[in-house]
Amino acid sequence: MFQLLFIMPVSFWVVIALLIGGGIGAFQRLNDGTGLPLLAVLGTAATWYVGDVFYNDYANNHAKLFDAATLSGAWWQVAWFLLVFLVATPPVHQSINARYFNRRSGVLQLFQHGVGYPTIQRQLNLLFFGCAVVWVILFLVSVLVLKGQVIYYLFPFLGYKVSPWSHGQIGVGFDCFSILAVYLQLLSTTMFGVVAALATDRRIRRYALLFCVLAWPFFIFDRTRNMMLAMVIPAILSWVFLRLRGGMWKKILVLLACFLVVNTWMKFIIANRSNMTITAAFHQKGLNLGAEEHVHNEGLNMFEELCWISTFIDNGTYRVNWGKRYFAELVNPIPRGLWPGKPLIGLDYAIARGHHTVNPNGTVDTTIATGFIGQGVVNFGRFFGPAAAALLMSLWVAWLARLDLNVQALGRLPLYSLGLILTFNLGRDITLITLYPFVFGALAVWWLDRHPHQTIRRTPAAQVSAHPSNRPRSVVGRPFAFAGRSTRGGFVKRKPSRVAAVQPPTDLQNHNTAMNTPPPAV
Repeated sequence: MFQLLFIMPVSFWVVIALLIGGGIGAFQRLNDGTGLPLLAVLGTAATWYVGDVFYNDYANNHAKLFDAATLSGAWWQVAWFLLVFLVATPPVHQSINARYFNRRSGVLQLFQHGVGYPTIQRQLNLLFFGCAVVWVILFLVSVLVLKGQVIYYLFPFLGYKVSPWSHGQIGVGFDCFSILAVYLQLLSTTMFGVVAALATDRRIRRYALLFCVLAWPFFIFDRTRNMMLAMVIPAILSWVFLRLRGGMWKKILVLLACFLVVNTWMKFIIANRSNMTITAAFHQKGLNLGAEEHVHNEGLNMFEELCWISTFIDNGTYRVNWGKRYFAELVNPIPRGLWPGKPLIGLDYAIARGHHTVNPNGTVDTTIATGFIGQGVVNFGRFFGPAAAALLMSLWVAWLARLDLNVQALGRLPLYSLGLILTFNLGRDITLITLYPFVFGALAVWWLDRHPHQTIRRTPAAQVSAHPSNRPRSVVGRPFAFAGRSTRGGFVKRKPSRVAAVQPPTDLQNHNTAMNTPPPAV
């Protein structure tokens, strides 16, 4: 490894400097809501590009496939992306979220004091009931479609996996409804895990865990790794950082254990998905935590793809499409039944990489991700492309920061957790195909914001109120803070005589008081 460092070009070290400097700056911005999303994007870039160097044997792979000029140029593209991203994010955040600049990061305060705020618990309960309704409707549809096989829809490990939402690589007609059902199922399933991790109401937590048992196997025994990560990781991180009691070292050890289990399952899928179904492999081999130790995770090579893109542009194999790829991503929600000629997403690059179509519809034998920097390059070239990708990620950071600064409102905390995890998946491509669960969740939150009275009226007060002993109270002059000793994940009872009496706020959207004062009785 040390020998590798001596062959890296200067542009690589510029990338390392920008990652370190950006990481330090992100820690300094934790309070304004952009800190964690900034760290997520920087970590994504570091994993998909710098990680490629160490994981895929740069000296014997990249250095032999490409000449020095291509390698150096690719690193300069990564550096340019990071520079534009770090410079553009603060003004983009200020432009979009100016009205919330007087607020502190709600997620950071939840990390410091726990999630026992009645407002947060009420939102989690409402979220659970809404997702349960969506999932039950989808389940009833699957019963009609699958009939006697529905047991394998719930528990594929009993025999084999079945799905009522089948569709091809390229949708035809109104396959969009099947695709919509898959993403709604993924969204509701993800939210069950977050509610189970954060709910303090034991009954709600037990119901959420039951739905996890029913809903998670459908995605766990699938071949699609990004969906599994989007489902599992928000629940793990929410539980570890917002509910698990103990110091940081305990949290790190728990995260490490979870990582080892998840990584082992990912390797198990990679080792078997080409030859057999995951359920068949599970029945025949079982899961051995040490058996897949030497399996190589595929797809962690976005720097290599960036080099291939530059090579293809230089030799004329591939031409910059000047925004057509981004346009194809933007119009992806339009059903192909309404627009038969809707642009295809990224299949031209797969063909340039040597893969071929397998039917007249244009389906290819393998799709290839370009990486979020490479995606910018295929759209706008090697100078404007990384900058365009950086601006899109700055907008994404601002959106997540807006959720953070409004974390007390309905659905923001689970949506924020999901978005933070999906940031890593965006490292392969900035695409709605990855973001659909987040987009559908955001649309649901938008609708509920405009129908608050219906939401409250349909939810009994007993189901949305936290236990009185778990209600943190405001302290005069210290918004969003506890009286007395603070806890991380637990709650400390306090004597009423030591806490100043505070009247319910007149504006429940005020971030500095809404989460500290119990809501009025419904």
